[in-house]
Amino acid sequence: MLLAQAAETAATSGITNKGLAALTYGLGAIGPGIGIGYLVGQSVQAMARQPEAAGMVRTTMFLGIAFVEALALIGFVVFFLGQGA
Repeated sequence: MLLAQAAETAATSGITNKGLAALTYGLGAIGPGIGIGYLVGQSVQAMARQPEAAGMVRTTMFLGIAFVEALALIGFVVFFLGQGA
């Protein structure tokens, strides 16, 4: 409902679908950026505390980075879908 109102307001103010899609992707990329930064920071902290578990922590960190990057890629696909609408 709120998104529909925002799209209607943008349409009346002259913002095109391309501009709205770019703005939405930009806002959507903030989450994965924060997620990767937090994840890597906590992983480095864990490796510093327990160097003997560094291999396991590193593997888990890369899995987490892959999942967070998937969110960014989904946002990128939605950006292209939003341009066509």
